[in-house]
Amino acid sequence: MSGELIDNHVFIREQKEASQIYNKGYHGEPMSGGGLKLTLIEAALLLELGRIEVFRNNEKISIGELINYATKTYPQFEIKYIVYRDFRQRGYIVKPDSEGIDFKAYRRGEGPSKADAKFWVSAVSERAKFNISELSEMVEKARRNKKRFLIGVVDEEGDLTYYRVVKINPAARVELRKPGLTGSAVFLEDRVMVWDEKLADDLLHSEFYGKPMSKGLQLSLAETRYLLEKKILEVNDVKNKKNISISRFKRKAKSIQPDFDLRFTVYSNLKNRGMIVKTGFKYGAHFRVYDNEPDKTHSKLLVHSVPKNFISTWPETSRAVRLAHGVKKEMLFARVVNDGVEYIRIGRVRP
Repeated sequence: MSGELIDNHVFIREQKEASQIYNKGYHGEPMSGGGLKLTLIEAALLLELGRIEVFRNNEKISIGELINYATKTYPQFEIKYIVYRDFRQRGYIVKPDSEGIDFKAYRRGEGPSKADAKFWVSAVSERAKFNISELSEMVEKARRNKKRFLIGVVDEEGDLTYYRVVKINPAARVELRKPGLTGSAVFLEDRVMVWDEKLADDLLHSEFYGKPMSKGLQLSLAETRYLLEKKILEVNDVKNKKNISISRFKRKAKSIQPDFDLRFTVYSNLKNRGMIVKTGFKYGAHFRVYDNEPDKTHSKLLVHSVPKNFISTWPETSRAVRLAHGVKKEMLFARVVNDGVEYIRIGRVRP
């Protein structure tokens, strides 16, 4: 079947041939009069599969020539084409989209005339920036339209990794007993110790604060600030034994951990949701989070706190998601925004 390349489309004029192409895979868009208009991505796949021939100025062109031509006029064409081609090979009907998402994909066996799209798919290079604010906007748009949002990341060898991205609201499964005692602790160099054994036991066995050391309990900076604000704890300076106010504690904590405010915003938000929050350092994240008592369940979530305009790289994101998956956990990016925290879950999937 012959197609004519004009600008950014390939046109199949013969009505019978156009109908065959469209009816077997919903390629292109039917035109009035019976022809078919193909995008360059659609035409490239059909040419590669040997289903059409493409002519430009009455000269037949090869798949290489078409891809070279498309690359000059279509930003990131080779990346988009690899993802489109892979989805098609997996048996999905895939249509290029013009609303800010690269493709919409339908359930196997369905197409535009039978059902709505199942996925919205974005195709990116591994060298692209991981922009959390742009990602949040796309996820929100997909949610409003009741679509599953996938990102296909193409590495430098052309291999693909797919991620499903969704916003979630973490919630505890049980309501824990609140601490019943109040008391004092001492600020050492970069952590806080509770030496009162009764208070230490109460904090540990109510909401599972801290970690036992000797006969005391060592608390993280975030745990200490949270307990200070709840007026459960007072903190004294180990050097002069003077009481440390909340404002002074914040300054000391920030001098030790420059991103302390960011982390604490997420810690506090999770705690207010009833979650048990512990350090996630050994997993490469800020926190590991439990929705039930730690001695009864495993942590299912790793949480990393990021500012609202956080920008990273896809290799760094891939590393974090892979590590979480390797220890049977889900990776959440906790994006701190003006009105709170939004939790964006990123997980590897196979479409």
